[in-house]
Amino acid sequence: MKSPQDLAQQLAHQWQRADWRERQLLPGPGAWPVRLAIGAPSAAQFAQGGADLRAHLQAWRAIQAEGPGQVQWQDRRYQSAAAPLAVPTHWLLGRPSEAIAAMARHAGGAGRAAQADYQALQAVLGAVDGQFHPLLLRRLALWRAGPVDEVITAARMALQLAPGCAQGRPLRALAVAGNDSKFFERHAALLTALLDLRFDGAAGRAGLAAFLDASADDEHWLLVAPLAPGLLPFARQRVPASELQATPLPAAHILLVENERCLHLLPRPLAGTIAILGAGRNLAWLAAPWLQARRVAYWGDIDTWGLAMLAGARGHLPHLQALLMDRATLEAHPDRAVAEPQPAPEPGPGALLAQELALDARLRGLARGRLEQEFLNPARVAQALTGWAA
Repeated sequence: MKSPQDLAQQLAHQWQRADWRERQLLPGPGAWPVRLAIGAPSAAQFAQGGADLRAHLQAWRAIQAEGPGQVQWQDRRYQSAAAPLAVPTHWLLGRPSEAIAAMARHAGGAGRAAQADYQALQAVLGAVDGQFHPLLLRRLALWRAGPVDEVITAARMALQLAPGCAQGRPLRALAVAGNDSKFFERHAALLTALLDLRFDGAAGRAGLAAFLDASADDEHWLLVAPLAPGLLPFARQRVPASELQATPLPAAHILLVENERCLHLLPRPLAGTIAILGAGRNLAWLAAPWLQARRVAYWGDIDTWGLAMLAGARGHLPHLQALLMDRATLEAHPDRAVAEPQPAPEPGPGALLAQELALDARLRGLARGRLEQEFLNPARVAQALTGWAA
């Protein structure tokens, strides 16, 4: 036999399931009433009787008198009783508000959390287009932490936004449905999910900014430095990654350097070479078609993260050559290596060349398996880069 607390906890557990919320809260036949089995006392429980049985019956009589819902009773005969005993068998909850009230009163913190979710859902679902209801019901974590009025605004924006509508403007400059300038930053995940419903997942596949053809406010900037005179009209300049992707540089050789702090180590002049420094893990721009026709080298830290970035770069430019990222360079600087606090995930198949895979495995086994590129011997750097450019 189950108490009101037992069944309310059961309901609160079901509330956490997205399919249960969708089935019970969207209009549909057969969703209500919910009929929860209480279970009649067994002969042994009746025989033991006493305070536990009295408390059980009293609790269900209180539900019958005060709600929520209704209690179904049935007369049961027990051998040790002179007359049949009316026992509660089922708790009937006729609509969502009764189920929520049961959870809030009898399921503790989990019940009160469900009540808060339900109140927010009532406000949101009543104000947004029906096509968004299943998503908002199923993915509470996507929006429950934000103000209800902003969720409603996001749903209204999703009805007005369309592929390419930003036309190159920053996301924060788009004024739609009364949003403020930082709305896209706060609710990017929610807006993407809502747009995916309208456009078959296209926003999620492309990313929100690319889907809307917007320039993101957090554009990654790279340091561009010509290593020979006459290539560019400046000694160094920061350029957005998106512009580099679309704008060919006038050099036959492109040197990619993980950290821009290594600029002082680059030898000059280096014929026909432009260095691009500071990409880190932002490597998507390397898919630029013009880079396929250039001779490209990559120089990064000798650690598992450096090799992971090398693998990412090679995924876009299979022909690139790694420089100064080998066992010989590591062993030439034994006093400059340090511990790597957190190794990168294991490289996937085909991500690295055989010798690079061997170096990755060795680094993971060393107490000091990290050699940052700015600590390399300048003469060794100059020799390697000059040899590559020649």
